[in-house]
Amino acid sequence: MPLNLDAYLGVQPDALRVFAQRAQVLAANLANADTPGYEARDINFRAALAALDPPGGAHSAANPGGTLPMLTTSPRDVTAASGYGQVSTAQFLQYRIPLAPSLDGNTVSSQMEEAQFAQNTVRYQAALTFLQMRFKQLMTAITGQ
Repeated sequence: MPLNLDAYLGVQPDALRVFAQRAQVLAANLANADTPGYEARDINFRAALAALDPPGGAHSAANPGGTLPMLTTSPRDVTAASGYGQVSTAQFLQYRIPLAPSLDGNTVSSQMEEAQFAQNTVRYQAALTFLQMRFKQLMTAITGQ
């Protein structure tokens, strides 16, 4: 009986991609904490993950590749068909509503960004641990040890 590895691993590989891209956005926020006029952004994780794994599953007829559609802004941009580049979460980027915006227009709250980054890191690590356990189970089933 053939094994559908995508179904076996579930949504975790897709979640890892979104967690990694969210970490980049949060790091950019932290790096620009003192930049006048910089507006903090974050990825709508639920919407991005829902686009990766629609109700029909990871590889349903509605989403045969199980990936986000890549957004391009120029005909010279690398496309998913060429096999290069990452899946874009740009369509799921949202501006954060500031709790206390500064006078220079910067909306980054360092403490909030650090907390979000730490939370994202813990979730990323949990997804990695889950995948590690799934592969360990698969190896046990294959080798019988």
